[in-house]
Amino acid sequence: MVLQRDKWQQYQALSSIPLLIGRLPETQLLEKDTLHHMLQQHSNVVLKPRDGRYGRDIVFIRRLKTGDYQIQNENNAITMKNTEELEKWIDQTGKSDTYIIQQHLYLARIQQRPLDLRIMVQRKKKASSAWKVTGSYAKVASRGYLVTNVTSRIIPALKALQSARIGGRKLLLQAERTALLGAKALEVQFPDLRQVGFDIGIDNKACIWIIEGNYRPDLRPFKRLKDSSMYRRILWYQKH
Repeated sequence: MVLQRDKWQQYQALSSIPLLIGRLPETQLLEKDTLHHMLQQHSNVVLKPRDGRYGRDIVFIRRLKTGDYQIQNENNAITMKNTEELEKWIDQTGKSDTYIIQQHLYLARIQQRPLDLRIMVQRKKKASSAWKVTGSYAKVASRGYLVTNVTSRIIPALKALQSARIGGRKLLLQAERTALLGAKALEVQFPDLRQVGFDIGIDNKACIWIIEGNYRPDLRPFKRLKDSSMYRRILWYQKH
């Protein structure tokens, strides 16, 4: 299978592994029936472009106690009265053919700002080489944003978990094991895959979730960390 940036294709590959089912937010292709189903099952959902990157064009929908729906894109929010208005807006924006709809996760927070972990996993060129965690950091969302791609700061993963008072080294190791399992699942579909930058969410109950995997992850944040060993290790794996 050709490696391509497709969140739906990736979700199908990851969900084929029984051990990962409980680590994946419920996800569907965006259609009218799936929109209704997801809004019935979850008070908050998120719409993502199948081929999206850098958190662009992600839309959050929250069902209010009044029955209205609040729609947030980046730091802009509007309100709609019912699902008919919502469907019309989705049709007008052309999202119905190119988006997935996903359960929104209540991520752990630092100073009321959600965070997630970027966990880098790689393997050497030799076909039988094992996947290794080569680096990690936490992304903390900027004020007013729900996506961590618009980040206010990059901090070490362990420090972030401790600052959020959600866990420590044991939780980080569990998140790393989840990322390794995700890489093995994607390897089945993409045998030539050698690196994945996983976005791993930790919710407010300390449950671990795979948000998505990036096949060409941005390495610049690793250069900004005080500990430069991870960046050097990542480059070494890319060469070997």
